Amino acid sequence: METVIDLDKVRKQYGTNVAVNDISMKVGKGEIFGIVGPNGAGKTTLIEIIEGLRYADSGTATILGKDIRKHAEEIKHRIGVLLQSTSIPGKAKVKEILSLYASFYNKTSTNTDVTRRLGLENKQNAYFKSLSGGWKQRVSLALALINDPAIVFLDEPSMGLDPNARNEMWKMIKQMRDEGRTIVVTTHYMEEAEVLCDRVAIINKGQLIALDTPKNLITLLGGTKRIGFKNVGQPNKEAIATLPFVTKVDWSPAYIELDTSNIDQTLKYVFQLAASENWDVTELKLHESTMNEVFSEMTSEGQGIA
Repeated sequence: METVIDLDKVRKQYGTNVAVNDISMKVGKGEIFGIVGPNGAGKTTLIEIIEGLRYADSGTATILGKDIRKHAEEIKHRIGVLLQSTSIPGKAKVKEILSLYASFYNKTSTNTDVTRRLGLENKQNAYFKSLSGGWKQRVSLALALINDPAIVFLDEPSMGLDPNARNEMWKMIKQMRDEGRTIVVTTHYMEEAEVLCDRVAIINKGQLIALDTPKNLITLLGGTKRIGFKNVGQPNKEAIATLPFVTKVDWSPAYIELDTSNIDQTLKYVFQLAASENWDVTELKLHESTMNEVFSEMTSEGQGIA
């Protein structure tokens, strides 16, 4: 895969605070690449270095084959940015906003192409202040695409959107990836990172502590998984607690939940025990780890997965 973003030991320090601590990573062409981390982790500083908005103290950041420090102006014409919030005059019409932003670039998509792609054809004469949150976000995304960028940076793209608008935004992001663009997403929604991203970088205290696919991050985290089923009044509590791989039992008159380090093997032993004691496993629920749990465990402990 062709590398379009290449960071080598990038470092940025403010006084005694190291915001970005010798981060190295590569982003491939056509990826949806997620960057996540707690508030104050250094994500914004890192993204601003990649976008050419501030310089690193040391290390190199190569974007589309060019050093961002030496070619910042050229690179800015080849990237698009969707900010978390955009200050657009409320009395400006959509078509006026698009035309203004198009005038900033040497190369642009046509307004017709961008508006068609994002379903804005019927909003051209609408005032920005009259749009719903979802439509305002579409306009902001159109501005990020107006220069036909090779790389698009999206800062919290579904922040404040209702579920329907969020799903539409996700579809548009995947469509941009399918067009061959590289998408870099910063988000606090771990579901978004899990659903959207091909790979995710987790930043904590200025350091890159993990970088992999969401599936691999979840797998590498390991830990416990949970099995739940209805308490039909017949299971032997001691026998349940001593099943292989079971690490914890939460027992109530209505429901039994087991933490296990091997969900498949424990399920097998639960069904064997049920058969031997002549009771049925009903209302079975399985809970496996998610990116939320990966994020919480790794950023609270500050430990990485290499």
